[in-house]
Amino acid sequence: MPPKIIIADDHPIFRNAMIQTLMSNLPAMVSYEAANLKDLDQILSANIDADLLILDLHMPGINGFEGLAYIAQKHKDLPIIMISADEEPSIASMSMRHGAMGFIPKSSKVQQITDAVNDVLAGNKYFPNIDGTIDSSETDRLIDKVSKLTGRQLEVFNLLSEGLLNKQIAYKMNVTEATVKAHLTTIMRKLEVNNRTEVVLIANKISINQYVS
Repeated sequence: MPPKIIIADDHPIFRNAMIQTLMSNLPAMVSYEAANLKDLDQILSANIDADLLILDLHMPGINGFEGLAYIAQKHKDLPIIMISADEEPSIASMSMRHGAMGFIPKSSKVQQITDAVNDVLAGNKYFPNIDGTIDSSETDRLIDKVSKLTGRQLEVFNLLSEGLLNKQIAYKMNVTEATVKAHLTTIMRKLEVNNRTEVVLIANKISINQYVS
């Protein structure tokens, strides 16, 4: 059976380039594309037998590792390769800690991408230049909590972290303010905090920016 591979990245040019690269090695592959977390959730629900997910660290709806942890928990048998323009060794390390089977920088050459995909499809891990010295137990704990949110709650969480008001979040998500407030109440309960300021503080603590120099 040809492998089913999902490319999740908000840049269509990059998605197309990745598909062309993969098809040079796997010409019979079946590819699916997602530009945001909502699309990705729908594709994963319709393709539970997918063989691989290539996931952008900064895709809309995903604020870094909590998005990875969310997908990894929800789809435990799905191998995930993280991709990112950030090439800090700590990014690869955190990706591994939160459920990825591999990590490749977006600047990777064709051969490196091919090696990573072949290794992960074969059931192996692919983490070049990994840095295993990070002490981030507090961050890990918070990411684990955030990963328990639903997809829509995760969207609200990330929009809150951008400083948006409930009205603005409702507009971007095409829902009512009452729906946003209901999501926020559930988010605060799951994260064990009392107000939206504490939610934003958690988002800042687990932000990918702290791993990028």
